[in-house]
Amino acid sequence: MQGLMQPGAADYGVVLITAASEAEAREIASTLVQEQLAACATLFPVQSVYAWKGEICSEPEWQLLVKTDLARFDAIASRVCELHSYELPEILALPIAAGLPPYLTWIGKTLRPLE
Repeated sequence: MQGLMQPGAADYGVVLITAASEAEAREIASTLVQEQLAACATLFPVQSVYAWKGEICSEPEWQLLVKTDLARFDAIASRVCELHSYELPEILALPIAAGLPPYLTWIGKTLRPLE
């Protein structure tokens, strides 16, 4: 499909965040959107398997896909750490390589101006 790349698309990204419960995931998502750090957050249940403090753990979690401008990553990470119950929350950013131009424009218009 042609025409999906937009100049500056790499400025936008998806931030992956896991949370211990649906309520915690909703609180984080709502806060990021209300504070205009994110345009949108999608939540879904996942099962995570990970090594922690010498043990292999398997836990149900909630995954957030947060759509934003990656220039806001530090502010997002700081805010998530304030809200999160984990000692070490997962907060990972992945750049968007291409996207529907009107959707990328919407992301940019939804976010608060950088300070």
